[in-house]
Amino acid sequence: MDSDSDSYCEPVRAEADAVATGRMTAEGPPYAECVLCRKPTEYPESAKGITLCPVCEWQEAQRSACSG
Repeated sequence: MDSDSDSYCEPVRAEADAVATGRMTAEGPPYAECVLCRKPTEYPESAKGITLCPVCEWQEAQRSACSG
């Protein structure tokens, strides 16, 4: 295979990984609300589970990292 064929599959793999991990981002409105501060998130409204805005997501990661 040539290098063009190898790079063709990368976006598909990245999208599959995002779907598998639940980290799919919305391409446009409507965005889901953050469950903590009610600001728009980068996730679509159809996202399942707890949706957090980038700020709350970062703060939650800091809290869980220090709770060891």
